[in-house]
Amino acid sequence: MSDAIADEQEILSGEAVAIDVQPVGFVLRAAGALIDMLISFGVFIAFILMQVWLMSIGVMDEHLFRILTIWASVVSFLVLPLTVEMATRGRSAGKLAVGGRIVRLDGGAITFRHSFIRALLGVLEIYLTVGGIAVIVGALTARSQRLGDLVAGTYSQRVRTPRLPEHAPNLPQSLVTWAPLADVARLPDRLARRISQFLLNADRLSPAARLSVADELATEASAFVSPVPAVAPEDLLRGITVLRREREQRALTIADDRAERLTGSRIRL
Repeated sequence: MSDAIADEQEILSGEAVAIDVQPVGFVLRAAGALIDMLISFGVFIAFILMQVWLMSIGVMDEHLFRILTIWASVVSFLVLPLTVEMATRGRSAGKLAVGGRIVRLDGGAITFRHSFIRALLGVLEIYLTVGGIAVIVGALTARSQRLGDLVAGTYSQRVRTPRLPEHAPNLPQSLVTWAPLADVARLPDRLARRISQFLLNADRLSPAARLSVADELATEASAFVSPVPAVAPEDLLRGITVLRREREQRALTIADDRAERLTGSRIRL
């Protein structure tokens, strides 16, 4: 099951390299949708207030008021979200706030068709039900997709990457010649977290406990490293962490560059 979910969060580049991408979480996506919904309702209320003022000065009658109210509803809840999403290449005020962008399931830029389907179904699942349908569907899908996303074939991709730790480990001097030749496979998530926590708190441990934990972690991590250098266990852990960090940074850069190229080519078309 976990492997299936992991596969859903990978995109194959043209060179058949798997790029790990992450969807925006359910809570953050709900928060972003709430921001967008409040903006649309704010625009609608502004239209209504303007029409009431025009009626009060005798410029507008009741029949025209009803017609313009329907027009204001269409503009506020359909045209506005559609226009903003197309103009910002899958972003909006809410998505900017939570660090997300609407993309196709293959990671490419969305088109007018995708945005129109999302906006049209959004009238039902977000505005007519005050987000009720969107919340239910989003809670039951792996990528927190709402109904409009499922029909359009899109999801909200996280584009705001977590800030790197301020005290990121440096490559030990003893591993400078080893690093260019090293092959470090992807570590199990649990092991990677244990190594990160150890390096973060190593200075707080007693010398005996520090050496014991480092030796245990280095033994487990050695199975994912080739060749294994003859260095102190803690130096090996720092070297592995530095190489993994650099690899993740390169993957994020590749993913961002690919998204920008796809978006740029779509805009030119």
